[in-house]
Amino acid sequence: MVNQKGGVGKTTSTINLAAALAEYGRRVLLVDFDPQGALSAGLGINPHELDLTVYNVLMDRKVDIRDAIHHTGVENVDLLPANIDLSAAEVQLVNEVAREQVLDRALKKVEDDYDVVLIDCQPSLGLLTVNALTAAHGVIIPLICEFFALRAVALLVETIDKVQDRLNPRLQVDGVLATMYDARTLHSREVITRLVEAFGDKVFETVIKRSIKFADATVAAEPITTYAGNHIGADAYRRLAKELISRGGAP
Repeated sequence: MVNQKGGVGKTTSTINLAAALAEYGRRVLLVDFDPQGALSAGLGINPHELDLTVYNVLMDRKVDIRDAIHHTGVENVDLLPANIDLSAAEVQLVNEVAREQVLDRALKKVEDDYDVVLIDCQPSLGLLTVNALTAAHGVIIPLICEFFALRAVALLVETIDKVQDRLNPRLQVDGVLATMYDARTLHSREVITRLVEAFGDKVFETVIKRSIKFADATVAAEPITTYAGNHIGADAYRRLAKELISRGGAP
């Protein structure tokens, strides 16, 4: 899940997509790759009380990734958490050999334990995000339905193309996900039209509508699929999971 702009629904989408995929029988590992630790907190794990996080896995080869992984309250969803320590990794990795491939090496040890790994990236296009893109098979770009959000995507697509060309030839854009959509406004509808013009069939048919229920579920440290299972937001993420499966992004 990548977008260098913050506040577009990356973490919310990561949690809820994971829960929906788990409902469809997939074993999911979530990787919190943002020093703010929002993904970890959103699943009820206090990132500041952890001894082992993704930072230790990246920086110390003696740390076994399995020791840092936590089971969550959602069946079939595990978490590799993060906290503020991760912000130091960006600086420390600069002098590492093959610094873009550190996350990929770590995840290879557990790739057979899971059907899907979802990486929630920080809002930046720095070395951590490049690590995530190098480890990934596909990218989901959550995009808030506002015009200025569209302008930032060109830089993101350029970064994805560079990683694909130089580091990870298998990388592809699985889809662009429109978030915080308000059908009552002409503005939101026009943004969707522009998105489809720019990305064509890469735009997911599923659109995530703006709803206070997502914030309520976050406060409860639950995905919306369990917090309010019959809500339109829960149904939307189930549809997104089906779309991702049908596109081959979650085999």
